[in-house]
Amino acid sequence: MILRSALTLLTLFACLNRLEAADRPNFVWLISEDNSTHYLKLFNEHGAETPRIAELAKHGLVFENAFSNAPVCSVARTTLITSCYAPRIGTQYHRRSITVPMPDGMRMFPAYLRDAGYFTANNNKKDYNALEGEGVWDQSSKQSHWRQRKSGQPFFYQQSFTTTHESSLHFSRKVMETEATKTDPTAVFVAPYHPDTATFRYTYARYHDRIQAVDQQIGEVVDQLAADGVLEDTFVFYFGDHGGVLPRGKGYAYESGLHIPLVVRIPANWKHLVDAPVNTRVRGFVSFIDFGPTLLNLAGIATPDAVDGRPFLGKDVTIEEVNRRDEAFGYADRFDEKYDLVRTLRKGRYEYVRSYQPFNFDGLQNNYRYRMLAYEEWRELYHAGKLSEIQRQFFESRPAEALYDIQSDPYETRNLATDPKFAAITVQLRNRLREIVTGLPDLSMYPESYLVDHAFDDPVAFGQSNKSNIAELVDIADLSLVSFADASSSIEQALGSSDPWKRYWALIACSTHGFAAETFAAKAKEVAASDPELLVRVRAAEFLGLIGAAEPQPTIMNCLERTTSPDEANLILNTVVLLRDGQPGYKFDVSLNSLKSLKQKNADGVQRRMEYLATP
Repeated sequence: MILRSALTLLTLFACLNRLEAADRPNFVWLISEDNSTHYLKLFNEHGAETPRIAELAKHGLVFENAFSNAPVCSVARTTLITSCYAPRIGTQYHRRSITVPMPDGMRMFPAYLRDAGYFTANNNKKDYNALEGEGVWDQSSKQSHWRQRKSGQPFFYQQSFTTTHESSLHFSRKVMETEATKTDPTAVFVAPYHPDTATFRYTYARYHDRIQAVDQQIGEVVDQLAADGVLEDTFVFYFGDHGGVLPRGKGYAYESGLHIPLVVRIPANWKHLVDAPVNTRVRGFVSFIDFGPTLLNLAGIATPDAVDGRPFLGKDVTIEEVNRRDEAFGYADRFDEKYDLVRTLRKGRYEYVRSYQPFNFDGLQNNYRYRMLAYEEWRELYHAGKLSEIQRQFFESRPAEALYDIQSDPYETRNLATDPKFAAITVQLRNRLREIVTGLPDLSMYPESYLVDHAFDDPVAFGQSNKSNIAELVDIADLSLVSFADASSSIEQALGSSDPWKRYWALIACSTHGFAAETFAAKAKEVAASDPELLVRVRAAEFLGLIGAAEPQPTIMNCLERTTSPDEANLILNTVVLLRDGQPGYKFDVSLNSLKSLKQKNADGVQRRMEYLATP
């Protein structure tokens, strides 16, 4: 009798605990690194089987159009945790040269959950480009787990899986020859922009193996939730932290770098918060800026006004409205030592890609990327003249703007921007992207070194105080999008401006127009010789070098010797690699002695460039 009474009390206590735990839903984020929708059969017929993720889908929603706003880790994860566009808040560079503060009055979104009584645990990757601040995580380590919360406390638990990370494909030729893959290399689908070689097929097969391994790991976490009796009180999100990871995936602002898998398992006890039945595929567009607001909305917590995202689940959100959403904005800036400046707008079936410095071709050296045998082989085949027109695109200058029909051309190999039949769509998306870039405003219209010195104490305030100037710089940059005859007078005016960054962008427009802009060669020589701003001189020398109007080395080496900024030196070295490795090809004698005045010779980006330039 006593034992029966004790068991009754324990059962009652357990029920009370469960009622307390069910006062608000729990959240679990399971994040696989470096994989896009192209590699999961749940999203793409050529992908790997992922039965445990598919099981989540049967009990939830599959989002067919979910996007990371950036194609690389630190920028993507900072966007995710802040719910803010990186070029607006100064977190757009990977790896960061400086960690910037959060926007005034803003906190990373788990802090709002924690304030509301949630236990927040991260296992364990952060990689933020913004200062975390107080009260974001109760725990963040490899040992963190929801089981360490107080009894009955709702929780938000995040776990990252490195199984599919890019580094898993940094194998040697010996490994390739001796270690068989579970996936048959002869059976994989090779994207049309890749050469169909044994190396690429093995790399694809190995990556499919890794995806199947991470699928099992994700299933193990779901099993733990079930064993703890909390699965039906927990929204489980599975997604990739950005695209990847085969060549032209991670680090590149294409669908392969931005379009991520997203599945949300809906718990039975909280299905009333979701306006859709389980096993539904959602067509509407969502991106990383939306994930934090979605959790806050599901938890009944107000979303801060200063974020850029909006909820796609929870109170007052209908799936009908979500399915009407058809836009996703993407950005690509610096990746380690490799500079780029690309903005994308996916709208409906079309993706518009704006390359602000299109002469920085995709295949430009990035030391970490080229640890992969497939990257090395791809470049070797290019130099040997053994690639098709589509496969060569990676190593040649891009168009300043491109339009792709993702429905008919999912691998983005046919640029429609110059096709008269698509002129209206191109102009519509061009104008919409410009509206976004100027509206943020986009801080990347200034070089990173200038932002470090003038903006990064308070990036948002700097952007707002310089908003009109940024819009003027965008106008000059967009002179690349019209004929040179139509752009010439405005370029000439900008070259004569007292604003160094107007001169800077006018020279980039000249480089984009190429030989058509040769009439500005004499002016560019004057600028290269005497402009007070080092980076403007470098852009002038770059333009002259690209069209073969003057040897660029004297100006560039002089600027490299004079700079005291590692960020400025890194950008200059990007031009060195471009002019050395690209057409027409120039010899540079660069050593650490060239940087004798540089305060931080061991700055990461500079060091990587020097290591590469030291190789024959």
